[in-house]
Amino acid sequence: MDYHSIYDLALPFLDTRENKEHTLISYKFAARLLKEEGGDPSVVFPAVILHDVGWKSIPENLQVSAFGPGERDIELNRLHEIEGARIAGEIFKKVGYAPHLIEEITEIILGHDSIKEATSINDAIVKDSDKLWRFTEHGVRFSTKRFSTPSRSLNLDRLGNSIDEWFLTATGIKLAKKELALRRKNLELGKS
Repeated sequence: MDYHSIYDLALPFLDTRENKEHTLISYKFAARLLKEEGGDPSVVFPAVILHDVGWKSIPENLQVSAFGPGERDIELNRLHEIEGARIAGEIFKKVGYAPHLIEEITEIILGHDSIKEATSINDAIVKDSDKLWRFTEHGVRFSTKRFSTPSRSLNLDRLGNSIDEWFLTATGIKLAKKELALRRKNLELGKS
């Protein structure tokens, strides 16, 4: 299946929070997780593409209070999931997506941040791909800047301490540790 039409319709909703880059990186991780863990690409790929489109409904000056380390505005974070599911439904209508898949995809979007447990392998893969971005160079740079973390080293420590809590698949854990090791190596070599 070609997911370009879904992505093209999602683009106007991804121009906040660096979500375009986040989505592309998460999509690549989803492909790796699908290969190792199984799952249904016709559910996982659209869910990854659309999981954060709801952020567009929240003013940028409020977004930072809804995600990240420390105290968060859980209601705003939840709103991005609800709006994301609504927007995804509109996009699915435009592309004529298979109705029997839409319900599972929108349920995944509705709980990708707020529900910690996975309801299926597809849900686990979406949750893990979303969080793996945090361990990439782009994710570390974004969060260090966005949350005014005193140092990249402290940000990497926070990420390392969260692996067991955040990840739901063995492959997700393995990839997070690999990405974290790369970020730490780059930091030691002064490449960050």
